[in-house]
Amino acid sequence: MQQQTTYSPLTLITPTAKMSAAVHGGRAKCLQRLIRLDMPVPVTVALSFDAVHDAAKGRLPDMQTLLAPFGDDPLLSVRPSSQDPDWGGPGAILNVGMNDARHAALTQTIGVRQATDMYLRFIQSYAIHVARLDPDAFYLPDTPDADSLRAMLETYEQETDEAFPQDVAAQLSEVLRSMARAWDGTTARLLRQAKGAPVDAGLGLVVQAMALGVGEGECGQGVIQFVDPATGAPRVVGRYISQYQGQELSRKSEGALFLNRDPRGPSLEEICPDQFAQLLSYGDLCRRRLREEMEVIFTLQDGRLRILDAIRVQRSSRAAVRIAVALAEDGIIAREEAVMRVEPAALSELLHRQVDPEADRDVITGGIAASPGAASGRIVLTSAAAQASAARGEPCVLVRRETTPEDIRGMHAAQAVLTMRGGVTSHAAVIGRGLGVPCVVGASDLVIDRKADQVKAADGRVFAVGDMITVDGTTGQVLAGEPPTLEAALDDTFQTLLHWADDYRDIGVRANADTPADAQTARNFAAEGIGLCRTEHMFFEGHRLGVMREMIFAEEGADRRAVLDRLLPMQRADFQALFEIMAGTTVCVRLFDPPLHEFLPADKAGMRDLATQLALPLPEVTERVQALSEYNPMLGMRGVRLGIAIPEIYDMQARAIFEAMVAVRQKDIKINVEIMIPLVSAMREVELMKARLDAVANAVRTKSKVDFVYRLGVMVETPRAALRAEDIAGHAEFLSFGTNDLTQMTYGLSRDDAGRFMSAYVKQGVYAEDPFHTMDIEGVGELVALGAERGRRGRPDVALAICGEHGGSRSAIAFCRAHGFDYVSCSPFRVPVARLTAAQLTLLDPDRPSRNS
Repeated sequence: MQQQTTYSPLTLITPTAKMSAAVHGGRAKCLQRLIRLDMPVPVTVALSFDAVHDAAKGRLPDMQTLLAPFGDDPLLSVRPSSQDPDWGGPGAILNVGMNDARHAALTQTIGVRQATDMYLRFIQSYAIHVARLDPDAFYLPDTPDADSLRAMLETYEQETDEAFPQDVAAQLSEVLRSMARAWDGTTARLLRQAKGAPVDAGLGLVVQAMALGVGEGECGQGVIQFVDPATGAPRVVGRYISQYQGQELSRKSEGALFLNRDPRGPSLEEICPDQFAQLLSYGDLCRRRLREEMEVIFTLQDGRLRILDAIRVQRSSRAAVRIAVALAEDGIIAREEAVMRVEPAALSELLHRQVDPEADRDVITGGIAASPGAASGRIVLTSAAAQASAARGEPCVLVRRETTPEDIRGMHAAQAVLTMRGGVTSHAAVIGRGLGVPCVVGASDLVIDRKADQVKAADGRVFAVGDMITVDGTTGQVLAGEPPTLEAALDDTFQTLLHWADDYRDIGVRANADTPADAQTARNFAAEGIGLCRTEHMFFEGHRLGVMREMIFAEEGADRRAVLDRLLPMQRADFQALFEIMAGTTVCVRLFDPPLHEFLPADKAGMRDLATQLALPLPEVTERVQALSEYNPMLGMRGVRLGIAIPEIYDMQARAIFEAMVAVRQKDIKINVEIMIPLVSAMREVELMKARLDAVANAVRTKSKVDFVYRLGVMVETPRAALRAEDIAGHAEFLSFGTNDLTQMTYGLSRDDAGRFMSAYVKQGVYAEDPFHTMDIEGVGELVALGAERGRRGRPDVALAICGEHGGSRSAIAFCRAHGFDYVSCSPFRVPVARLTAAQLTLLDPDRPSRNS
C-alpha cells in the first residue's frame, strides 16, 4: 500500500523543502524552483491550502513559528498562491509589519518621504482590504508628510474605535484571515468557477520578506519578459522604475526606464549593466530549466538584485504557437508537449482577422458567434446591394432576417454577415464558415425596416443603410463603427505545429467544400480530402440560378433533360476543378439535397422577374411556386426522394462527375471519387440509386473508352437510416453521418428556429448545451454509435465518418476516435483546429498507436 505524503501547514521554502503545487499552489512551487536555480529570492514561507482554509475558519497558524525565519521587526508581503494562476486570488498586501517604530527607523535610512509613503500605503491597504473600511476615507495625499500620516491614523481610529495595530504578529494574523475569507467568499467562488476552477479549489499563501526598492543607491522595482507577448518573438519587454515599490508596475509608466539600451531615453542596461546581464541570464535559465517563457519581477536595493517572483508570460494566440514551437525546436520540450501546449481555439483566432483586444467596443447587439473573425463594412440589406457594393470596391456587411441559398452570391460579396434568426447550423452559419466570412446569427433584438432602409437596435439607436458596423464572429458581438483589427497570422511556426500534430493524430481530417475556392482553402490547410461537397451550392453561381428555375418549371422529363444539358458542362467544369485541386486525395460528392422551392423567389418582385425570364404570365408563375411549397420542406421532397421522383437531376450530376473523372484521368491526375446519397431512410433507395448511377457510369466509360471506379456511400441523417444501417451498408461502401439533420430529426427541432428558445433551455438545464453547437453524445451520439455498429455488421470494412458541422469539435472528434471512425469532415477553416484537436486526443490516449508509427 502506497504511503500518503503529508505536508506541514507552514513550510520555509528551501531547495529541499517538501512542497507541491497541488498543496501549496503554483506561486509557492515556482518560488522553490527559482531558489533551486540559485536565484536571489527573499526568505519566503508557504502556507498550505489546509492552513489557509483553517485561517478562514479562525484557526490561525502559530505566528511565532511563522515569523521566526524573518528575524526581528520584519517587513513582509503576503501573496496568493492558487493551484492555477488563471484562477486568481485576493490582492497582495505589502509592508506588513510597518508601524510607528519601524517608520521612525526607516526615516533615518531611506528618508522621511519614502518611509511615510510606505506607511500610508500599508495603512490604506490594511484599512480597505483587511478591516473592510470605506475606501473613500483612506485616500493617499499628494504629499506624504507627518500631517497626512497623523490624519490617516486618526481616521482609522475613528472608524474602528481602536488604534492602528502596531504588533507585526497581530497585523499578519488579520491579513491572513482576511485573504483566506476573501477566497471563500461567494463572489470569488463564482469568479473562479467561471474560469474553470473546481468548486473546492484551494488557496495557498506565501509570506515573503520585503525587498524595498527604495532607499540609498540604485533602488527600484522592475518586471522583465524575454519574448514579445503579442508575437512570441525573442525581445526584452518590460519596465523599471527607480525608487518605487508597488503592485501596479506593469501599468505604471511615469518615471519608467527602458530595460535595454534605447535611443529614446536612459535604460537599466546603462545604469546597472551587471544586474541587467544577470537578469538576462536568469531569463535564459528559466527558459531552459522551467521549460517556459517567464516574466520575472525583481527589485534593486542599493544595486543588489532580488527576484520576487516569476510567472508564465501572458501571451496572445500567435505568441502561444511561436513559443511552443521554439521551445521544441531548441530541444527544451518534446514536440508532443508543444502540440499539447497550444489551445485549438488559438489556431482558430490565427486563421482570421480579429478585433484588436485593446480597441474600444461600442456594442450594438450580441448574437451567436457562428463564423469566427472580424470584418467591418457598410450596412446592406439585400444580396444585390452587397454585389453592387463589392463591384464599387466598398466593403459591406449583409444584414438579413435570415439567409437562403439565393443569398450565396451576396454572402460571397460581403465582408461579413449578420442575421436576426438562426443558430450555429443555420444556412448563414454553415455557408459563413465555409467561406471564412465572419458571421453572427440569432441577433434577435435587432429589427430590419426595409421601407426605411434601416436597422433598429434594442437600445433605440438606428443604423441606416450605408452606416459602418463591425461583425465580430469570434465573440458574437456587433459593433458600431470600424475598430482597429489584427491580421491573420499563418506563419511558418503555425505550419510547423500542424505538421507535428499530423504525426500523432490517428483519425483523418477532411473538409466540407462546395466550390473550387473552398477546395483550395481546404488544400491550403492540408485537409486529407473533401468529406462533403454540397453540389446544390454550385447552382446559385452566376446565371445558373436562372437555368435551374427553367428546369423546375419544365413539365416533362425530356424538357427537364434539355435544360439540365445546359447545366451539365458547368457542373463538369466545377468537378474537374475540384478534382485537380484535390489531386491525390479523396473527394466525396453529395448529390443534390435541398427542396426545389429554395431556388424560387418568395417575394412579389422576384416572381415578376421570374415571369419575365420564363415568358410566362405572373399568375401561372405564382401558382406554380405555391404548388411547390410544402408544409415542412426539410422533411419533404428533397435528397434521395428528388433523385427517385425526378431522376434527371441525379443523372446529370452523375454524368458531370464521371466525365470530370475522365478528364482528369486523361491529364494523369490521380483522384479518388466517392458519391454520397443524401437523406436515405431505406435500403431500396440505395439499390435504385446504385443501379441508376452504374448505368450512367457505364455509358460514360463506353463513350470515353476510359475506365474509372467510384465508391458509393450514404449520408446517414435520418434516425431510420441509423437503425437500418446493417441493411443499407450491404449496398454502401461508406456511411457518413450528417449530424446537422440527424440532430434536427432526433430532437424534433428546427435548427433555424431553435435559437429563439435555446438559451432559455440551456440556462434552465433542459439541455446541457445547444445540441446544434455541441454534439449530443448521450442521445444523437447513441444513435450514431448504433448506426456504426450495425453498419459494420452489414459490411465489416465499411468506412465511417461524421460530416456535419459538429465534425471539427473536440467532443465529436473524441467520440469518433472512441468508436473507430475513419475520419471527420468540417468547414475548411476548422481543419487546422481539428488536426490539432485530434493530435491532442491521441496523445492523451497513449495506448492507442499512431497511424504513422
